[in-house]
Amino acid sequence: MATIHDVARQAGVSAVTVSRVLNRSARVSPATEEKVRRAMAELGYVPSSAARSLRLRQTRTLALLVPDITNPFWTTVARGVEDAAQSGGYSVFLGNTDENPAKQQAYLTALVGQRVDGAIVAPYDTNPAGLALLRQRHIPTVLIDRRVEGWQVDTVVGDSLAGACALVRHLIALGHRRIAMISGPASTTTAADRVAGYCLALHQAGLPLETELVRFGEYRPTVGERLALELLALEPRPSAIFAANNLIAIGVIAAIGKAGLHIPDDVAVVAFDDLPDAASVFPFLTVAVQPAYEMGATAARLLLNRLESGPGRHIQHIVFPTRLIVRRSCGSPLPPGQDMPPISLPLPAYSRCTPAPALPPTEVQQAHTLLQTLLAALPAVRLPADALAHSPRHPVSGPAPFVQETVPLSLKD
Repeated sequence: MATIHDVARQAGVSAVTVSRVLNRSARVSPATEEKVRRAMAELGYVPSSAARSLRLRQTRTLALLVPDITNPFWTTVARGVEDAAQSGGYSVFLGNTDENPAKQQAYLTALVGQRVDGAIVAPYDTNPAGLALLRQRHIPTVLIDRRVEGWQVDTVVGDSLAGACALVRHLIALGHRRIAMISGPASTTTAADRVAGYCLALHQAGLPLETELVRFGEYRPTVGERLALELLALEPRPSAIFAANNLIAIGVIAAIGKAGLHIPDDVAVVAFDDLPDAASVFPFLTVAVQPAYEMGATAARLLLNRLESGPGRHIQHIVFPTRLIVRRSCGSPLPPGQDMPPISLPLPAYSRCTPAPALPPTEVQQAHTLLQTLLAALPAVRLPADALAHSPRHPVSGPAPFVQETVPLSLKD
């Protein structure tokens, strides 16, 4: 393998001159630079990124930690992060935490060892101790999709509360009165926000909050299937099930099939986040969709801006609105002949796409109160201490400057 000294001998210059060419120094004449680059090409010389990192104290790398890259939502987020990072001259390391605090800690230790310049993290829970290593090492960080308690840090999230509320309101408008909910880990703010939106929609419709209809679990198909079978065994069984994400929904659909029931004739299903166009799932899901690619790209751009401007830059909390896409699974009437359309992107004509408007502060607070009431009857469930505290309508307070932005909704479908 050629070294910088080999290049210097080949070009007839000093190693210092080769170094200046690599660092694009203005102190090298065009003719000398051409000789050096020709020698590099002839020898197949590749500069050592590790050596350059030591000199500049910069690796031009970012870390992205997500719960599960097999989830289409996180796959799309990762693509958005990578595209934005690449455009800024950065590479991205990816880690799957699998909602496991030990695995998250292992990745945090690894990324510190790799000397990444910054990190984008979807944290396992809201406990700031889980990300203490990032804070101790002063690694610039952006949180995506989830929040943590007591850390003034850039954050990019979807409006889970409003999206969940819109889905349940839609089911109620279709005549459903016994609506079940399967959510993710209670320690995550996404799970808490989506249950809060569910509670608010029921309350505003004058429907009771029944603890037997609410299940907290994990964002996995196997968990969704197990909990859905429990709900379907109730008497009377729910007429609709709201799955807090797309992987839970896959399990719910499997459970309904195992129970010998049909969607939407026997049980309606709605979910947060869409399924990929490769999924062979029927009937097709009514969903609240977050702009996953834009969330990932925005998180990366926030991080790059933080790296350029330093810690004095205002903290930003970016909230993306959700869209309600009505399809067959909720039982809504669709155009004739389109009961079994293929899934495709962009959104096809058979679906009806409408915005899920942001909720006013009074309704956000009411949702918080209702959630606390529901969880008081579920003692085994631990709610994040900051649930809804950083919601789109409740910006963080504290000594650090804070800028809140709700991204405008644009429907192009």
